[in-house]
Amino acid sequence: MNLKRVVITGLGTINPLGHNVPEFWGNLIKGVSGAGPITRFDASKFRTQFACEVKDYDPISYFDKKEVRKMDLYTQFGLIAAREALQDSGLDKEQENVKRIGVIWGAGIGGLQTFFEECRDFATGDGTPRFNPFFIPKMIANMAGGMIAIEHGFKGPNYTTVSACASSAHALVDALDLIRLGKADVIVAGGSEAAITVPGVGGFSAMKAISTRNDDPKTASRPFDADRDGFVIGEGGACLIIEEYEHAVKRGAKIYAELAGGSANCDAYHMTAPDPTGEGACDVMLNALENAGLKSEDVDYINVHGTSTGLGDVAEPKAIQKAFGEHAYNLNISSTKSMTGHLLGAAGAIEAIACVLAVKNDVIPPTINFPNLDPELDPKLNFTFNKAQQRTVNVAMSNTFGFGGHNACVVIKK
Repeated sequence: MNLKRVVITGLGTINPLGHNVPEFWGNLIKGVSGAGPITRFDASKFRTQFACEVKDYDPISYFDKKEVRKMDLYTQFGLIAAREALQDSGLDKEQENVKRIGVIWGAGIGGLQTFFEECRDFATGDGTPRFNPFFIPKMIANMAGGMIAIEHGFKGPNYTTVSACASSAHALVDALDLIRLGKADVIVAGGSEAAITVPGVGGFSAMKAISTRNDDPKTASRPFDADRDGFVIGEGGACLIIEEYEHAVKRGAKIYAELAGGSANCDAYHMTAPDPTGEGACDVMLNALENAGLKSEDVDYINVHGTSTGLGDVAEPKAIQKAFGEHAYNLNISSTKSMTGHLLGAAGAIEAIACVLAVKNDVIPPTINFPNLDPELDPKLNFTFNKAQQRTVNVAMSNTFGFGGHNACVVIKK
């Protein structure tokens, strides 16, 4: 069968660098850090006391006060990102068959704050169950996707991908497949997360996965640097409108780029550590390129997973060298997590937006906070350290890897 072409026609986000796409992109190419002291709870007794929070967030600016009480923060972020992306796309719902518009949303955890509050209140009570009737619907990881569909009346395929940090990248891969196969005309795809909470920060801290650079939070996320000491938790939402090409052309849509290919696999190695050989990461990139009908030498930019952790930041560049050979030295590589922090389930979507805008604007966002290269890494690789670089970007790839060994990669081209 002939597979349909798939394009990207709308973008939306709320994240530590901005409340919309222009703010996000402007700060990204300027190399702004989104890190700062935690304000969502009292972290004074925690080993890590900083994160990449969404700044100056007031839910009442976006939602009725009564509605806010029914939604966890991760759902709020998802709805805000989807609203911007849909407006950006110019999609006229009155003229569309809403049964062919779906939502595929990623969330690594879901309503963590809701779960924590309800369990804390029960544990500190007298044993009488006084749970909020919205406890379960607020907490479950699929509710952001459900609420997006409810708000806009979309009745096509709707489900949530949960694969830790790879969740929203998997949502994009699934959106690509559904549209290619003619199962939908449009998919609202992306992810959201709000894990800057007592159990979120406490749990990752207990694993020694997050940075403890409390004296200088803005430089804490430093992928590939010899002195990195863990990732920085971020939060927010990101949305891409994924659309069948002919459908987009017919309605006169603005087309940002083509979603040319995608792939997913598993390391099957360890609960939290990447396979040090990089086999899974190498394969997922090569498979994504094959899926896109492209060769390794066609790629100009890779937005890497690059979390600022000890093991992952070594394994991924080695996988790139294995997959791309000598062409690895012609690529630009960068980790935008150095600025946004790690948005967990929303990471794949926000980094896909960075790739779309890199392709559109021919600018590579930087990897900031770099003084000293890890001696295990090849200094001939171009990590786009500290400053954005202008270059023609015809093809960009985004890698996203999650706890459990989940790997996903998407390919975006002009």
